[in-house]
Amino acid sequence: MTARLIDGKAIALKLREDIKARVDALKAAGRRVPGLAVVIVGNDPASQIYVRNKHQATEAAGMLSVKKELPATATQEEVLAVVQALNADPAIDGILVQLPVPKQIDSKAVIDAIAVEKDVDGFNPQNLGLLAQRTPRLRPCTPYGCMKMLEYSGIDPAGMDAVVLGQSNIVGRPAALELLMKGATVTICHSRTKNLADHVRRADLVVAGIGKPEFVKGEWIKPGAVVLDVGINRLPSGKVVGDVEFEAAKERASWITPVPGGVGPMTIAMLIQNTLEAYEFREGIAAQARREVEQPLSPPPRA
Repeated sequence: MTARLIDGKAIALKLREDIKARVDALKAAGRRVPGLAVVIVGNDPASQIYVRNKHQATEAAGMLSVKKELPATATQEEVLAVVQALNADPAIDGILVQLPVPKQIDSKAVIDAIAVEKDVDGFNPQNLGLLAQRTPRLRPCTPYGCMKMLEYSGIDPAGMDAVVLGQSNIVGRPAALELLMKGATVTICHSRTKNLADHVRRADLVVAGIGKPEFVKGEWIKPGAVVLDVGINRLPSGKVVGDVEFEAAKERASWITPVPGGVGPMTIAMLIQNTLEAYEFREGIAAQARREVEQPLSPPPRA
């Protein structure tokens, strides 16, 4: 068996084309366009690249793109002041603070200061709480992108045994909540998990987000399993690999995401999607009160 590839680059392109068409329709109707603001503190080279990519994607979708740059010496108060100003700006629908930030900045305090209705990274406790209650509003971009990849590939997680490797607030925990919402039975594995390989071996669906190159061995993958590799790691040779041993895993899995070109492109696509959704909520185009529980509770079986 050789796995079919889940082409994140192609899916992201289709999503971004759909978003641009919706923004073009807003322009044609004489409405303002959605606005996304990115706050970057310092000159971290990788962060500069990420911010540039987000800026280009935002403009390509026809949206307003704003970049707020602060020096590495900026104080907590200065960063918070920028966030508060963006919270009050009616032209801005989405705000994100590019991580990491310099050590004198409390990143959690800054992220929590972003207005919940403009939290397009989906990191605010209220947005995470809504996801936990199965009535999501703005969802963490990478797990949301994973779910879109499954949807576009015709893969239904309902009833699957899903194993999520990693428990970060950015990927692991919200990915588990997304899968629960779709009816999967979810196990989260982390650094203290015993017999980790055995957990992976029984999984119908594996989401790997631990940041260790090729940590998940191909022989661990259950024949026919679906593998979503969130990891992006650069080896000393310069080669970019995921958290899963791709060549061996693809001979056992039914579907697998490549690295690069898998989950990565979806994260920015979902950021743009979240910005549009935040705009629609703020403009009353999509009423927040109409959110429905995606996976309703079922009554317990009778004894």
